[in-house]
Amino acid sequence: MAKKLLTVIDIGSSKICTVISNIEEDDKVSVIGVASYPSKGIKKGVVINIDDATDAIAECLEAAERMAGVTVSSAIISIGGKHIASTNNKGVVAVSKDEISPEDVARAIESAKTVSVPPSREILHVIPREFILDSQGGIKDPIGMSGIRLEVDTHIISATSSVMHNLLKCVNQVGLSVSDVVFGGWVAAEAVLTSTEKELGVMLLDIGGGITNICIYQDEAVFYSSSIDLGGNNITSDLAIGLRLSLTDAERVKCEANVLVKNARVRRDNTKKKSEHTKDDDKDLILNIADLGIEGVGTNEIPKELFDEIIDARLEEIFDAVKVQLANSGVSAKFPAGIVITGGTSKLIDITKSAQKYLSGPVRVGSSQGLYGLTDEITGAAYSVVHGMIQYAVKYGINNKETGNFGDTSKNIADRVKSWIKSVIP
Repeated sequence: MAKKLLTVIDIGSSKICTVISNIEEDDKVSVIGVASYPSKGIKKGVVINIDDATDAIAECLEAAERMAGVTVSSAIISIGGKHIASTNNKGVVAVSKDEISPEDVARAIESAKTVSVPPSREILHVIPREFILDSQGGIKDPIGMSGIRLEVDTHIISATSSVMHNLLKCVNQVGLSVSDVVFGGWVAAEAVLTSTEKELGVMLLDIGGGITNICIYQDEAVFYSSSIDLGGNNITSDLAIGLRLSLTDAERVKCEANVLVKNARVRRDNTKKKSEHTKDDDKDLILNIADLGIEGVGTNEIPKELFDEIIDARLEEIFDAVKVQLANSGVSAKFPAGIVITGGTSKLIDITKSAQKYLSGPVRVGSSQGLYGLTDEITGAAYSVVHGMIQYAVKYGINNKETGNFGDTSKNIADRVKSWIKSVIP
């Protein structure tokens, strides 16, 4: 079978992840090269030092290429940050023939781009939500149907031009052309949400190191997209200050808190009879950071109650910021299917409990599967974006080609519309 080489690079505030894959004719994806490196020169999704960011991307790319045994020339990259904005707009065209063709669908989607976008912004995605044929709505696949007037309801995601161009410059300086730029929150949502959740109404929170991406779905389609500049790095900073640790040690304590809790329970059980405590007594646990090989400036022992208070206070701020963002945008969506949390910060201990406390509805942590090959390093919710980027590339038929058409899902839409229609049909 013929294979297509695909490279995706998730450029985040805390880590950069490069994945090189082979896509076979049956759309089976086999990962052949993976690398994940600490991010440099990027803060809250925005490039703040081009040289540092370029060096970090280059190191990550070279490591993935060594593992894969190939040299790549182009890649799909992710983008996020508080500059991301979205709107919903409709496009209308007259049907050219007796039956609706892919070209008619492409023209309708293209007409939806007439929405007013400031010169300082660029459209990333024009995503079809539903089609309306002669006032009949709820249509997912209009091709082949008869009608006179075709309308499409789309979701449009845009980014600040300067932010995107600085990111592109970093990737170009590594020697790569960019096949496409995608909003990380949307592709992560496509990777981890179920069709039932999308139909009922759900909010996805992709909580990374520096930012939290937001995607809301209603009636099986994306309805709202945005981002806030708070994430897991803020929690790390609070732990470093509250526990008098370095940022590196505070990050380890945050990520490996489950180890500290487990060891604390063992010590407690060795000193108390089981009848003397219950599961709720965990708030009285004493965590010892020496279990991770860390020596604190003061005492090594930390009451779990204090640890929880530090984390919970920052999570409350993040979730409150999400609610303010939705309120300021006029979004009054309901989430019968609840909230799905993904991203590196979703590994935080008891994050679902905090989310349930500050946000209404059930909460779960979402991750994606479906890739084959060297996937051990990209399992879990921290890698939902790269999984989503690969699925996006397969859906729209994008591989390592110098298309020059980055940044707009609707470009070359006539070539992509058939693949998209197939992807939305259950």
